[in-house]
Amino acid sequence: MKHKQVIELINGGIAGLIGVTCVFPIDLAKTRLQNQQNGSRLYTSMSDCLIKTIRSEGYFGMYRGAAVNLTLVTPEKAIKLAANDFFRYHLSTDGKKLSLLREMIAGCGAGTCQVIVTTPMEMLKIQLQDAGRINAQRKLIGQAAAGGGDAGVRNLTGLQITKELLRKQGISGLYRGLGATLLRDVPFSIIYFPLFANLNDLWKGDVEGPAPFYCSFLSGCLAGSTAAVAVNPVDVVKTRLQSLTRGSQEDTYSGVMDCINKILRNEGPSAFLKGAYCRALVIAPLFGIAQVVYFLGVGEFILSVLPGAWH
Repeated sequence: MKHKQVIELINGGIAGLIGVTCVFPIDLAKTRLQNQQNGSRLYTSMSDCLIKTIRSEGYFGMYRGAAVNLTLVTPEKAIKLAANDFFRYHLSTDGKKLSLLREMIAGCGAGTCQVIVTTPMEMLKIQLQDAGRINAQRKLIGQAAAGGGDAGVRNLTGLQITKELLRKQGISGLYRGLGATLLRDVPFSIIYFPLFANLNDLWKGDVEGPAPFYCSFLSGCLAGSTAAVAVNPVDVVKTRLQSLTRGSQEDTYSGVMDCINKILRNEGPSAFLKGAYCRALVIAPLFGIAQVVYFLGVGEFILSVLPGAWH
């Protein structure tokens, strides 16, 4: 592995770990808002969701599923960054700046490669994030009160869900919603990478060398939030398809087109924007934090202080 790739892996992993820790409660609110259907609305907004989550599940209830993300975010970032660099290198001509089309092709390649890790990570995270909503809904309609017991969703760990899926469905169980994940992540990367590169160059102006920190920070935030909102309709579909447990009055879906048709028929076009502002609030800080980590040269520092880490 090249020196530059090692540094990108370290920086991407650290940025991912810090970012997930900071914005995970907002991501949990996004998942729950996207999953609730007409007739089973528990939350009216992101703040309402977080307040009710803290009241019913405690402060750490906002971090349901965070362990899965913290475990898999480093390999996900490594694949995404390495793939984008790989495609950009092979699409470049004599070191010249890539055309917009080639930047989009490189982003498409990176988005396609990352779903290897993204799909099972999102699959497990969604089950853990949405368990509290399903339990609250069942309690609300009296289905969890038989004999004073609790018939709600079991509070399984990510490892337990993985074992159960592998036992019942094999490896394909972890890749449920793969098509929808591709439909979300490929367009996201096609939008994000070229938009970030061009915003960075635009705001940098004629300054030689790398862009100033604030240019990269703002470019990352703006490009990330723009791409996140643009692909939110597919994210709603992906979230619905990957949710294994539902309320008694909620629709089930057999595939992407079935999900789209039922959402349009039962909830209207506005349902595809559920959680859009939450997703923008999640993505913008994630890429902003990533720029901070890269600007500070955390990866370079770690390699410099570890004896024998790199020669």
